[in-house]
Amino acid sequence: MVFIPEIEKQQSEEQNTFQLRKLKEVIAYIKANSAFYAGHLNAFEAQIENIRSLSDLQSLPVTTKEDLQQHNWDFLCIPKKDIREIMSTSGTLGSPVFIALSSNDLERLAYNEMLSFHCMEVDENDVFQLMLTLDRQFMAGIAYYSGLSEIGAAVIRSGPGLPALQWETMKALDVTGLVAVPSFITKMLDFAEEQHIPFRDFKAKKILAIGESLRDDNLEPNALAQRIKSKWNIELYSTYASTEMQTAFTECNAGKGGHHHPELIIVEILDENGNQVQKGEAGEITITTLGVEAMPLLRYRTGDIAKAYYEPCSCGRNTMRLGPVLGRKQQMIKFKGTTIYPPQLFDVLNNLEAIKDYAVTLSADETGQDKLILYVYTEMQDSDCNQLIKPVFQHKWRVVPHIIYCSAAEIQALHFADNSRKPQRFRDLRN
Repeated sequence: MVFIPEIEKQQSEEQNTFQLRKLKEVIAYIKANSAFYAGHLNAFEAQIENIRSLSDLQSLPVTTKEDLQQHNWDFLCIPKKDIREIMSTSGTLGSPVFIALSSNDLERLAYNEMLSFHCMEVDENDVFQLMLTLDRQFMAGIAYYSGLSEIGAAVIRSGPGLPALQWETMKALDVTGLVAVPSFITKMLDFAEEQHIPFRDFKAKKILAIGESLRDDNLEPNALAQRIKSKWNIELYSTYASTEMQTAFTECNAGKGGHHHPELIIVEILDENGNQVQKGEAGEITITTLGVEAMPLLRYRTGDIAKAYYEPCSCGRNTMRLGPVLGRKQQMIKFKGTTIYPPQLFDVLNNLEAIKDYAVTLSADETGQDKLILYVYTEMQDSDCNQLIKPVFQHKWRVVPHIIYCSAAEIQALHFADNSRKPQRFRDLRN
């Protein structure tokens, strides 16, 4: 039976009242226990006293990624002896940040992902295969494992890579659901077709797609989702999360954005000046954690750009929903006068079936201008592939990037450069 917390069925006014009460508790807690926030909020006593609604949050300072990197352990609010696990960010945009969790934080993390899997209508009869790492201080793997355990579903920790092993495991253990990076699913499907694996006869019915979006900015299936669905009639669910926020936003069957859990997190969508955007406009996801004990965050600017949707959902939840990440603020590409975000590039490249795999790097040329390079693996002749790629970029952005053709192994090496824990299709080398 699908579980929906009562607060998620309440009207937005009731949710806001609950969050306002929790916000005041968070502020009092971090001022008393966090060395960073004791100083960060020192000059804002009057503003704190005058908080009467969630909109008053804008009178308080934001927290940035740089704050976390430079003052990492000053965010800790509990004695070190009470830390039960230390995880870290992937370091996509700079040096990794360590995130400490208490016993209560680990329970909150499990509850959060339990809610995610309830959005997908997972129950105790399901068998889920986790195609991601559960080591190397990676929060996501532990979160999914714990959430499925809370529901009572069986879990298989197959890890990333190795398509043959993944298919063998799915068949042998009657797997009903997967947690995987969607671009890896496309590789699995190519492998299955080459090896004549009858995957459509397997029992898998749904995939929680991590690390890459499945929606465009109109909440319609993007090229990656279409590519999977064209070969496999399986339910696909997008999710958005980060280690810092210790919270996920996961789609339900309606597929209209990832559901907000108001008991776990406050969300603002801010413009470049730090003001709340108008409904329907994209802005930077800015969060305040609720119920986090070891390293809570106040008005943390994630750097991720997205839209929020506020209409009630057909699933019965009345919570706000987040659309796909349209780009990262620090990864905006100004290329020959055109603004491009990496997800836009990915959607174009995923739509070209001749491109088997790819990676993108951004660096600065000798004049300080952005230099965009596509690394492409294809079975076509290079000249033929150029004729396929270049007109698409010229039509869409009136620019043509530099293209380098590589082997599958070379692309794989680029995905895991710098010993990354998860595949990185885009690398910003400008700094």
